[in-house]
Amino acid sequence: MSDYRKPLPRTTPDTQPFWDALRRHQILLPCCRDCGEPHYPAGPVCPFCFSDSLEWRQASGRGVVSSWVVVHQKWFPAFEEDTPYNVVQVELEEGPRLTANLVEASNERLEIGLPVEIVYDDVTPEVTLPRFRPRHT
Repeated sequence: MSDYRKPLPRTTPDTQPFWDALRRHQILLPCCRDCGEPHYPAGPVCPFCFSDSLEWRQASGRGVVSSWVVVHQKWFPAFEEDTPYNVVQVELEEGPRLTANLVEASNERLEIGLPVEIVYDDVTPEVTLPRFRPRHT
């Protein structure tokens, strides 16, 4: 578990189902009832067909790394001091991308296409954050 100095993240009405599901160690993603496209972050309308008919569907949390960056505490004050973090963007099997930390992997292992799976980091009783770790294929 990580040590944070201030609360993260900011929850909005559009993202409430996502954060509620994380506390149950599940991942829910908004999908359009009309065109079927999944998307995140959530919003009042589908970014593909502009329908306002959205539903939340459970996702596997498995995917591949599409990009990454190594960040330090000076860029993200809530992170532990002087600790580099591998922040990856993951293209999920279900379609949308999520951005989160990559854990249990060295920088030498980082590569586009690296298969990963979601893990859940209980930061506080109210906040659980998604992380990713390499998965064995």
